[in-house]
Amino acid sequence: MYSHQMVGSNDIARSKIFYDALFAALGGTPGVIDAKGRIVYAHNGGRFLVTRPINGEAATHSNGGTIGFIMESPEQADAWHAAGVANGGTTCEDPPGIRQATEGRTLYLAYLRDPDGNKLCGLHRIES
Repeated sequence: MYSHQMVGSNDIARSKIFYDALFAALGGTPGVIDAKGRIVYAHNGGRFLVTRPINGEAATHSNGGTIGFIMESPEQADAWHAAGVANGGTTCEDPPGIRQATEGRTLYLAYLRDPDGNKLCGLHRIES
C-alpha cells in the first residue's frame, strides 16, 4: 500500500546531507535532486522525497506524525540512528531498544527527528 512519503524542508542542502547518511546506513544510494529542486530517494520499492513547501511558507513537522522505516536488524537500526544524530538529527522518545507492542509482538525501535523536526522511526520486528 505504501507509495511514497514527502516531507518539507527549509534547507534542502542540509536535508540531503542528513538523509543521504540515513539511507546509506540502510544500503541505499544518495538522493537525486529533480528539476523542481526536490530530493528523491528510491529504495526497496518505495520513494521518499524532501521538498521546500510549494506554497512558499516555512516547512513544519507534523505533531503526532511519525515516518517509519523497516530495519533488517537491531544493529542496522542503531547504525541508522547514529548516522542521523551524526548528521544533524536529534534523538527523541526513548533510546533505541526493545519495546513490547500490541498482540505480544516485540519490536526494536530507534527514534529521531530530522533537522526540520520530522519524527522518524527505524523499526525491526523481532521474531518470537
